[in-house]
Amino acid sequence: MAQLVECVPNFSNGQDKMVIDAIADAISQTKGCSLLDVDPGQSTNRTVYTFVGPPEAVVNGALNAAEVAYQLIDMATHQGEHPRMGALDVCPFIPVRNVRMEECVQCAAEFGNRLAEKLEVPVYLYGEAARNEHRRALPSIRAGEYEGLQGKLQDPEWAPDFGTATFVPRWGATVTGARNFLIAYNINLLSTKEQAHRLALNIREQGRGKGQPGRLSKVQAIGWYLEEANIAQVSTNLLDFEMTALHTVFEEVRKDAEDLNLPVVGSQLVGLVPLKAMMDAAEFYMKKENLFILEEEHKIRLVISRLGLDSLTPFNAKERIIEYMVPDEKEEGRLASLPLREFIRSVGARTAAPGGGSVAAAVAAMGAALGSMVGLMTYGKRQFENLDGTMRRLIGPFHHVMSELISMVDDDSNAFNSYMAALKMPKSTSAEQERRQEAMQKGLKEAVLVPLTLAERVTSLWPHLQEMAKFGNIGCKSDLQVAAKALELGVFGAFYNIMTNLKDIKEEEFNAKTRQRAYDLLEQAKRNTVQVLELIDKRKEMGKE
Repeated sequence: MAQLVECVPNFSNGQDKMVIDAIADAISQTKGCSLLDVDPGQSTNRTVYTFVGPPEAVVNGALNAAEVAYQLIDMATHQGEHPRMGALDVCPFIPVRNVRMEECVQCAAEFGNRLAEKLEVPVYLYGEAARNEHRRALPSIRAGEYEGLQGKLQDPEWAPDFGTATFVPRWGATVTGARNFLIAYNINLLSTKEQAHRLALNIREQGRGKGQPGRLSKVQAIGWYLEEANIAQVSTNLLDFEMTALHTVFEEVRKDAEDLNLPVVGSQLVGLVPLKAMMDAAEFYMKKENLFILEEEHKIRLVISRLGLDSLTPFNAKERIIEYMVPDEKEEGRLASLPLREFIRSVGARTAAPGGGSVAAAVAAMGAALGSMVGLMTYGKRQFENLDGTMRRLIGPFHHVMSELISMVDDDSNAFNSYMAALKMPKSTSAEQERRQEAMQKGLKEAVLVPLTLAERVTSLWPHLQEMAKFGNIGCKSDLQVAAKALELGVFGAFYNIMTNLKDIKEEEFNAKTRQRAYDLLEQAKRNTVQVLELIDKRKEMGKE
């Protein structure tokens, strides 16, 4: 799988379209670079570019953009709301796919060294690339900004990591480094800049300084005013959105704003956002408001609405969520992504995989899908209105397990292929034989654990399917019957795959425990299938609709 690094350079120009476009062209015309987003700001006078590519390509793309900026941006005349110290103010490298943080640190070091040599400008390292602890945080390096840079460069404590300590009026200085994904997120207020900054001090981790920390970990924030939109903003950087979530920042600012009788009028994401951050926010509002939403697209719409992400400009999820912008190479060639006709033909081909395990997963996934379908054919209908609460509770598990089982269609084939790869390892020496044997045993365990997990996930659905058989739309009787047998078949297929591979696993305790668990799951499948079918038939006999 190809390596993918994200680079998010921030240039100190957000007002001159010619400059913005020229820098964008320099990036997009660099071989291997894909420009995903260009986000200019008038009042901040700053443009954030987001592009991805292999490590070497993104370094070249950032350098090409910097060369163009050197010709077109003059910091001596720059004014803007955003803190800054250089024409290319900050240039982070972020691991996206098949890349370690250490490799992004190398990207930053290579970029910083080459930039300093080519343009003869001072460059600092921050984040994971920092060589001194006091330079890890970007605000520490940027303190004093461009206006204080000339004096700062004369302090040996602030000698640049690359280049000489020479003040270049046209350029200033650049900070580059490596970090995890950062979300740049602004909350809109009908207030003054000073009031917005007061709220920023309340929430940001730094707070008001020593002894006065803010409430939210891994959050940087300031208040400013957007002249072009005639609103103030609490502008934040979420350094770890899994520690402090998007919706948490919005709700904390909203709460403080209410205390000051200040209206919150939406919010704004700068650049791209991870899908998980949006899904976490969706789950928060669904739970808070007792909402029932299944589809990913609908969850995203909910978040856009609740956070007011389209209050300043339209929010197009396909262009703003990073997973939608960066193709997943793993999807290419996946069995689960094949058209049904092609998947069936691939099963029927003269190859060992895909085989029974993948078929079992696909059939079980369709059984779970039928359970979800029957729930949705019951939910929201007037004649079943009293069952809406029950259906809300039952549909979710079917929908969730369905998605998990779809991924197992490929997991089973991948596990088998790992074992086959181990069989082909060299075995000329005793050391090679030992490594081969270890790899074979590992491959066999994977080939056992995938179907075991499949059977476990199906087993979690039996109580839900029984309830669905009792209360679901009886007009979908045959769908429930097929669902029961499909789920049972999935467990049967998993059982036979487990037994086939267990016989060659030498670890006795693992073997015995897994064998017993497989038998238990099979018996549960047999028993529950009978019970579900009896419940459906009983409803028919009693004439219950």
